[in-house]
Amino acid sequence: MIGLTRTLVALALVAIPASAFAAQPAAPSQVATAPAAPADWREQVRAFAAQHFRNPAWGRSHNERDYLLARELAYTDGARFDDDVLFAAAYLHDLAAFSPWEKPDRDHSDVAAEVVGPILQQAGFPMAKLAAVQGAIREHMYYRDPHAVEATYLHDADALDWLGAVGVARVMALVDPAGGQPDGPAMLKMLQDNLRDVPARIVSPAGKAMMPARRAELESWLGQLAGETRGYAAL
Repeated sequence: MIGLTRTLVALALVAIPASAFAAQPAAPSQVATAPAAPADWREQVRAFAAQHFRNPAWGRSHNERDYLLARELAYTDGARFDDDVLFAAAYLHDLAAFSPWEKPDRDHSDVAAEVVGPILQQAGFPMAKLAAVQGAIREHMYYRDPHAVEATYLHDADALDWLGAVGVARVMALVDPAGGQPDGPAMLKMLQDNLRDVPARIVSPAGKAMMPARRAELESWLGQLAGETRGYAAL
């Protein structure tokens, strides 16, 4: 319907205590992180995500983007964080958006935080860090207020993934090709809601710096869509 070349290519890729940030931005090799646990549990978590999280908007690829972007934002800010916590939370934060863990009458963030423990334990995750993972999962949505450093950067990465070209691609991928819901107008409302609600909820310095370009990309795309659909009337 709309030229999405830029969108599809893009797929390849409140407050925080002042003590969470270094005086100057640091390169990855200069940022202190907590000692990492043995890496094999991460491969099990990746395999679990690949097997169970199959959704174009919040599946495994979204989890990986959130992890990589959260790390990038934290490094840019010179923040000290536990990479084990960030990895586990990023890959499993949308756990309860999928069967059999989903509970439609409750926020998926809260449910995921409650049920993630046995999955991580079976993978060999260092369970002393479970509470931190649960906190990051519980606070990852843009409308929540993150507290810990890992929660803050997962929160901002997840919010940024609803903006820009990748945000358009995610929402467009949800449209039912058979004409059910969500349809074109529903897709439009989701994108307009994201443009209106998400940018102001980003809290980290690096996230705030990245947000305007992604907001402008989404706004520009919606303007182009309006121009090609007679003000959305032919959507």
